[in-house]
Amino acid sequence: MLSRVRYLVTGAAGFIGSSLCRRLVAEGSEVVGLDDLSTGSLDALVGLPELRFEETDVRDTEAVARAAWGCDVVLHHAAMTSVQRSMAEPEVFTDVNVRGTLNVLLAAERTSAGVVLASSSSVYGEQQHYPVTEDMEPRPHSPYAATKLAGEGFCRAWWRRFDVPTVSLRYFNVYGPGQRPGSPYSAVIPRFISSCLGSREPVIYGDGYQARDFTFLEDVVEANLLAARLPETVRGMAVNIGGGGSPTTVNELLSMIGQLTGATPRPMFEPARAGDIRRSEADISRAKSVFGFEPKVSIEDGLRRTVDWFRRHHRQAIGDPEPVRPRSKGRGPSSTSTS
Repeated sequence: MLSRVRYLVTGAAGFIGSSLCRRLVAEGSEVVGLDDLSTGSLDALVGLPELRFEETDVRDTEAVARAAWGCDVVLHHAAMTSVQRSMAEPEVFTDVNVRGTLNVLLAAERTSAGVVLASSSSVYGEQQHYPVTEDMEPRPHSPYAATKLAGEGFCRAWWRRFDVPTVSLRYFNVYGPGQRPGSPYSAVIPRFISSCLGSREPVIYGDGYQARDFTFLEDVVEANLLAARLPETVRGMAVNIGGGGSPTTVNELLSMIGQLTGATPRPMFEPARAGDIRRSEADISRAKSVFGFEPKVSIEDGLRRTVDWFRRHHRQAIGDPEPVRPRSKGRGPSSTSTS
């Protein structure tokens, strides 16, 4: 009888990580979850008694190695997030995202595990042609994007020099139920839903014609499980994980959310934020050919399901935004929300 696959999920108490843990446990896998709980919450893992949870900072080399011991695959989602926040705190972003990824790779090397890295479409920056393909030159516009690209480089090196199977998934604007709006750095979809349900004026940064390739959470979870097989043809490489449809402008997005919530939003327009790009659109041909990845949830269906979740969790999900803090060093969040 074959033994079950054992996974380590870093950033396990975050938006994507907790969904991965639930899916893996439901499928009968052994799962170790690692998170420092600086932004993630154990509430996201309620009802998973089978999960072994380690409250650990991903920068703790030995603690990460202990958590990874005996695991076959590491799904690495522990990271500091937000393009805008990285402008204010580049040192801690580099410390958490780059050193944390190095620690995961060192642990994987010790235990002969494979690594699936949560990277980001932000590594592309602005391009002249869309959709973007993995062979285009990365043009990161922010410290956050630079740390994700550095993590990909470490993964590539560990495959080439140390035979650690790796693959980096470049996520395009992940959204879905459970994504929280209560921060100035939050992704646009939970912020818009929160504003519409709370009868507040939503804020649009820029003119609203910037377009994004929104990717539903369930499709991202599926991509991770497919990537965890680590086919030899893609080891050491980066792979786009997008929604599969045409990009949606921010103005169109707000209109759709207004219809779903029954609101008539009157947005406030603020200057474009530093590090934001004009367009993101993924060519997912590589993911289809090497993984058999095929996104199943359209933007219309995904938004409907996300709004339904917010309605059910209205009071818990909607809160006052946190103040923007000046640049400082401290504990870095371990949950991932790519933009």
